[in-house]
Amino acid sequence: MKRTAQSTVMAAAMALFTAVTCGCGNGGEAPTPRVAETTAARTASPTATAPEAAATVTARSSALGQILVDGTGRTLYLFEADTSEESTCTGTCAAAWPPLTTTGEPKAAEGAKEDLLGTAIRDDGSTAVTYNGHPLYYYQGDRKPGDMNGQDLLQFGAKWYVLNVAGNKIEGEGGGGGY
Repeated sequence: MKRTAQSTVMAAAMALFTAVTCGCGNGGEAPTPRVAETTAARTASPTATAPEAAATVTARSSALGQILVDGTGRTLYLFEADTSEESTCTGTCAAAWPPLTTTGEPKAAEGAKEDLLGTAIRDDGSTAVTYNGHPLYYYQGDRKPGDMNGQDLLQFGAKWYVLNVAGNKIEGEGGGGGY
């Protein structure tokens, strides 16, 4: 009996030690990955982004002019490594730069152009929203609508830019300035 009690206490102690040292005691969430950046010393703190039933792309005025955002005002980006509607940002890249996905037909609103919207199937089977042939992405370093912290960053082998309503990149520094 004494040996069983000691074994139980030892097993509990080992489980607690394992949970604390591997970060498994955080409510079942995976540890937050860190993203190395070459443009600025910023780190990403990923949050899950559920696909909208029908994603909306709209335009907002910013310090860089009219830019594309989603229906909640979150800034959208293009990745220069994408040379077609097919996304090259997967795995770790997609964790830092989640694609705008949809389960319905995407919609244009407030200055965005319906005829430039499209979709493409990603490697994971999800449906990504495209604009003027560019897959659209969020940046995990953007904390609130209006943030443009991903603007002009060099990550995962190419640069990231916000888009204008014609679907072309806008060059210049971003930041969290808001609209």
